[in-house]
Formats: sequence, structure tokens, C-alpha cells
Amino acid sequence: MKKILELLSEEMGKAFETAGYDAALGRVTISNRPDLCEYQCNGAMAGAKQYKKAPIAIASDVAEQLKGSRAFSEVQAVAPGFLNLKISEKYLLEIIETMASEPKFGLEQPEKKKKIIIDYGGANVAKPLHVGHIRSAVIGESIKRICRYAGHEVIGDVHLGDWGLQMGLVITGVQDRQPDLVYFDEKYQGEYPKEAPFTISELEEIYPAASAKSKEDPEYKARAMEATFKLQSGVRGYRALWKHILNVSVEDLRKNYGSLNVEFDLWKGESDVHDLIPEMVTYMKDNGYAHISEGALVVDVKEETDTKEIPPCMILKSDGASLYNTTDLATIMERMRLYHPDQIIYVVDKRQDLYFEQVFRCARKTKLVEPETELKFLGFGTMNGSDGKPFKTRDGGVMRLENLIRETKDEMYKKIREGRQMSEEEARQVAEQVAVSALKYGDLSNQASKDYIFDIDRFTSFEGDTGPYILYTIVRIKSILSKFKEQGGSLEGLKLLPAGNESEKALEMELVQFNTMMQAAAEETAPHKVCAYIYDLANAFNRFYHETKILGEEDVTRKESLLALLVLTRDVLKTCIDVLGFNAPDKM
Repeated sequence: MKKILELLSEEMGKAFETAGYDAALGRVTISNRPDLCEYQCNGAMAGAKQYKKAPIAIASDVAEQLKGSRAFSEVQAVAPGFLNLKISEKYLLEIIETMASEPKFGLEQPEKKKKIIIDYGGANVAKPLHVGHIRSAVIGESIKRICRYAGHEVIGDVHLGDWGLQMGLVITGVQDRQPDLVYFDEKYQGEYPKEAPFTISELEEIYPAASAKSKEDPEYKARAMEATFKLQSGVRGYRALWKHILNVSVEDLRKNYGSLNVEFDLWKGESDVHDLIPEMVTYMKDNGYAHISEGALVVDVKEETDTKEIPPCMILKSDGASLYNTTDLATIMERMRLYHPDQIIYVVDKRQDLYFEQVFRCARKTKLVEPETELKFLGFGTMNGSDGKPFKTRDGGVMRLENLIRETKDEMYKKIREGRQMSEEEARQVAEQVAVSALKYGDLSNQASKDYIFDIDRFTSFEGDTGPYILYTIVRIKSILSKFKEQGGSLEGLKLLPAGNESEKALEMELVQFNTMMQAAAEETAPHKVCAYIYDLANAFNRFYHETKILGEEDVTRKESLLALLVLTRDVLKTCIDVLGFNAPDKM
């Protein structure tokens, strides 16, 4: 199904052509003066020089051709040469009917379906998720869902930090607590226990303690580095213990991500490409891409057009150790071999911009990716507190993500219980759904690259540009439809009529923007466009609701038309919140 502005521009283009002008001048846009008209065309202004004619004369010629138009109920040529337009209710109805009958409300499938890998989450094993992880998870999950809805094949990868010194620190911390564990007996040849010798809570204590001790005690740090070496060299006991660390951590991470409706297709980590690194290093050396500089192996990535200094991309340190760069490049190499993606999107803090510029240039220069493969860095801003600084707990510490989620659920529960007849269990269930909407919409309604203030009072409000307001609108529609069914009505075979009042027409005009918005959100990886759309749609619906008798409408045909419009509005809103990663309860 063509977009509304394409359809209107075609009609306008025909009128320009019939009047003797270039059809390309008939581009229609949404009016920037809704008090005067619904749509506008400024083509007469652009055509004045080309045709050596006053813009108003061109506009008047075109307006004359549009008398009796099926698309426009009103066309005015206004000085100095604007065409002010109102869409015909019958023509709008045709578009609405088509939209309601087509899969995905008329969203056209892409000419070329892409295979996209989205790298988001970035959690570290043995460490709890904190508020700094929320943006990557929430934005990445939404982009994955939007791109899938738009017709692409999308793979989401958490890309765990599960290798390197942090693992050596955890293993050393475990050894200090339980030195007699069989994992540290290098002569042991039997099977290792299936149960982990620690809980997630103990793991989360071990890492920060070991990390702090390694900074003060050089001997302890040397032990941790030795443990890292043994792990990476394949010592049986260390590998077995590491697998326990991984399993216990991933189980907890799945639970925490799951509470935000975030799901990954791949739970790969840095360890997955450890064995690829020697092959990649040899390839880079043999093909003359990498050279030694001050003892380290590097690839020069600066370009003549650079206006700022872009340092070389380091592949190995002078002691032969690998870095994040090494792991990320080997991961790109593995992804190209296993999945052959058309695009890889990294959803990471925007302060990593220079790092990813180096990695992407290195991947291209060393031909780890095909020339047509797109590497995209989607850098996000910081979630800040009311003081404008990165969000902290009341005592100034870094807040765990599960605590933030719990506090938001508790706040939502209080609001749900106020003046509502609901059981304890139901209130908790509803609070959970609404809290997820509050957190995710509060984040996603901002352009990803911008910082934003986390304001729990505003985010959990049922009024204004918030997740709970959107859900409340959906629940209101569900309630009306349920009452109609309780009265013996059926939602099958409802037929739409042309809009009967201004607010009904305004709601339809918002609905027909759906495919334009969704395509733009996918192409620009921009969840905030979905948020802006559903906020406008919810406002249009609520205005329509307050100005229109629906169940009280006595004309049966008219009532059924109104209910058909409610069904379409509900379905579009539900589709939009689904791609944002949350859902609506049946009542609030």
C-alpha cells in the first residue's frame, strides 16, 4: 500500500500536468498550519522561475484542475502561491479500508530483505546489571523488533564480556574462599561436579572484592593474571569452573533481561572467538595490513580526509595480549563466516564513537567484511538523575538494574491501587506491565543519541507523553469493545463509513500515517519515531472519544463504523507497543 503523501502527491501531480506544468511539482506535505488546512503543496513557488510566471497564477491554474477532485474536498490557492488542501472524507475512507484489510496495515515489504545482526546488551559475566545497561538493552530490543516488523531477518546478540582478566579475578576470588575445590587440583582426572560451588549472590560479591584487592596488591593481581592464562590455555579445572560462572551468570541475566521483555537470539561472548584470534592475526600480518609499532601489533586506519587524529587500531599489545579491539574484530570475522550479514548494528554508549570508528575502519581495510556490508554505530546518550549527572542511588552508588525495575513496579503498584477495585494479585500483575511501559517508553521516546533525565514521577504518570498514558488509551478502547460484546454485539464484519465529525477525521488522518512512520523508524533505526506517532494517535483517539457518542449512538450502522475504527486504532497501537517491547493489560 502506498503512503498517504505518495497518494496525494500523485493526485496533485496529475493536476499540475493537466494544467501544463511538471508533475514533479505536485509534492504534498502535511500542513504546518493545521488551523488553515490539513495538507499543503508548495510546488507553484518552486515552478515560478522555471515557467517565468507568478506562483499564485500557477497555483490558481492547478486549483482549477482540482475542482471535483476525488482526493480533495477543498483546494485553495493562497498568496504568494501556496495550495492549501483538505482531504475528502470518502477518499480518506478508501485508504483506511485498504489499511484495515492489508497485512501489517499496508506496510510495504522491502525490495531487498536484509540480514541484520544487532549487537546490544553488552553485559559482563559475574557482574550484576546496573542502570547503565538499560539503554543498550531497551533500544537494541526495540530496533530488532522494528526491523523484523519491517520485513528483515534480524539476529540479536548479547555479546557477553566472559573472557579476560575479569574471569581470572573471579577464579582467584573463588580459590581464596574455597581453596580445596577440586577445580584447583591439576592432577584430578575425574568428572567435575554438575552443581556450581557458588550462587549468583556470592559471585557478585567475589568480583568487586577481587578487583579492589588486585589494585592494592601486586601479588594478588599476578595470581589473577596467572589464573587468566590457565583458563585461556585450556586447563581443565579452570575451564570447568569458568563454565559454572558462565551458567550461573547467564541464568540471572536471562531473568533480569526477561523482566524488561528483552530476548537475545545469541548468547555469544568474547570467549567464542578466542580460538579465531591467532588465525586473524596471521592473516593481517601475511597480507601486510598489520605492522609492529613500539612493540605492539597495529593497523593504521587514518585517512587523508581526516580532520581529527585517528590513532592506529591496536591488535596485540607488546606482551602479545589481545584487547577489546582484537575480540571485536574476530567477532566481525566470525559473524561474516557464519551469517553473512548485510548490516551489523552496534548499540553502545556514544562515548565509544572513536573506538568503533577505529574498529570499523580496520575491518574494512583488512577486508574482514564485504564492501557492501554496512557497519553501523548507534551511540546512545546517558540516563541522568535530576541533577543532570549519571543516575545514582540515594547514597551515590551505582544502582542495580533489578532495583530500578523493582522501585518502578512498587511506584506503579501504589498508583494502580488508588481508587481501583482490584485484587492484590491482579494489581501486582498490572503494575508489572505498566512499569515496563513506563521505563521503556521513558527511554525510547527520546532520540537515542541524546541524554535524558530519569524522572520516576513523570514516567509513571497516567497523563502526558508516557507509557502508562498510552496503555491507558489501549485499555479504554478494549473496555468499550468488551462492553459492546457484553451487550450481544459482534466485532466481525463491521463496516466503516466516512468520518462523521472533525475529531473522527483527525483520528483517521493519524492512522494513515502508520506505514510512513514504521518504514522511517526501521530505515533510521529510530524507536522515538514510533513513540511520537503513538502519542499523537492516543491524543487523537482521546479527543475523538470525548467528542463522540460510541456505544450510545442510536444509528446502528454508524455505531458499527465507530467500533470498526476503534478496532483498527487498538490494533495499530498494540502493534506499535509490541515493537517497542511492552504490552497492555486488559484493565488498569
